[in-house]
Order: sequence, then C-alpha cells, then structure tokens
Amino acid sequence: MSVDGADEAGWDLDPEDESRGVVEAVGRQLKVWREAAGLRAAEFGKALGYGENLIYKIERGVRIPRPELLDKADEVLGAGGKIAAMKKDLERARYPKKVRDLEKLEAKAVEIGAYANHNVHGLLQTKEYAHALYDVRRPTLAEDDLERHLAARMARQEIFGRKPLTTLTFVQEEVTLRRPIGGKMVLRRQLEHLLELGRLRHVEIQVMPTEREDHAGMSGEIQLLKLRDGSTVGYSDAQLTSRLVTQPKEVQVLELRYGIIRSQALTPRESLTFVEKLRGETWH
Repeated sequence: MSVDGADEAGWDLDPEDESRGVVEAVGRQLKVWREAAGLRAAEFGKALGYGENLIYKIERGVRIPRPELLDKADEVLGAGGKIAAMKKDLERARYPKKVRDLEKLEAKAVEIGAYANHNVHGLLQTKEYAHALYDVRRPTLAEDDLERHLAARMARQEIFGRKPLTTLTFVQEEVTLRRPIGGKMVLRRQLEHLLELGRLRHVEIQVMPTEREDHAGMSGEIQLLKLRDGSTVGYSDAQLTSRLVTQPKEVQVLELRYGIIRSQALTPRESLTFVEKLRGETWH
C-alpha cells in the first residue's frame, strides 16, 4: 500500500450513480468517527497506510472504500465493529452500475433463458474462467477494475441458490466449450462446473453443435428474463453497449429465436454427455 496519496483502496463513483447516497452516508460516518478521535485526515490516512487525499475523497462520497480499509479504520478508531459493519451497505455499490442493473432484473425473474455464442455465459463461469476472460480484455483492465468486475460477476451467481428457485436455461455454442481461455486446467474446471450445474433440477444446459446447418442464433447472443409480474424483457450486452429490450414486438422476436435455438441444440441430457466428452479431451 502507499501513503503518497495513491488510491488503491477504493473505486471511483459515477456522479450519476444511484448508490451515491449510501456512499456519501458512509463517508460522513467515517469523518464523524475520525474527528471524534481527534485525528486529522493526514494522521488518519497514515495510520491506515493511505494518503490524505484518499481519505478526503472517501469522506466526500466520491470514492468507494475497499472492505479492508473499513476493517482497518474500525480498528484504528476503536469503533467496536460499527465501521466494519458498513461493508454490507457498500457491498453492491462497488460493483459496476450495469452489472447491478442486470442483477436487479435477475432477482425479479422467475425464468431466465440465454444463448451464448462467444464465451461461457457469465452465470455459468467459474472464478478462474471469468478472471481469464477479464485478463485478456483489450485495452487491458487495471488490476483494481478486474477485481471489481470479477467480484460482481461472482455475486450474480447467488441466483442458483435463491428461493423460490429460478428456472435457468442456457444454450452454449460448442466453440465456447472448446476454446481454452486461461489454459487447459481452467477449461477443464469450467467444464466440470457446467456438469455440476447441469445436474441441478432447475437448470438446463444445452450445446449447439458447430456442425448444425440450420441455426436461428446467427444474429448473436440472446438473454430473456420472465419477471414475476408476467412480463418478459430481453437483455443484450455487446462490445461497448448494453441494451434492455422491452418493446413487445422485439421481445416476441427474441422469444421465437430462442425457442428455435433450443430445438436445434442437443437435448440437456445429450449436452451433458457431450460436455463430459470434452472434459475428457482436456486430459490429453
């Protein structure tokens, strides 16, 4: 860690982010505790191992502090766990906004269907596979941002254990299960993870063979979310943009395509057998 004003201990907050109020409230509380202890910002920062500038940013609510900074602050200020407890309030705020928006949608869904054509779908990824995907991104992500995106992706996977159960269906393009992102060991563990998830009663994973001549998914990935209120929305995440599809006619097109894609893919049972075969190939 650095004491020269470097900002390794947190993440910048978008001024338009709806989580700003929570971050500002935490910053105000931290300032109250610091002043009550009779410490100047520079002294407090030095005690934590960070610069004065970072402390001011956090207290103004323009910087989201890392969990470990709050733990250290709790210790330095003798807060008896009251500052450390604020980590829970900031847990979701530190994730990228578009990820939080998608996570909110997923939390309202009774059924999610997704066709993935260039990598294993985010909800199905192991931590090592997801890390490898972010690691090869260009321009290169800073380690700080990589960790932030990785934590957010892993948090979304809580949906597999959420009650009541959400029905989850996935169609994976065969090539996504063959490309050794992160190396053979990472791919092997990813395939084993797919086998584990595919055996859950509320999860169905299908493989779209490369040899298929008829393929309704040539326009790209699809994600559909059927919400508790009976409505269905689509979600698309491409290169530099993400888009929520709510127009009934457009949603209808996506539903039609996804239904045909599922019919063209291997059945869930055939798909698990296929994934098992691919896993065996990673030993050679």
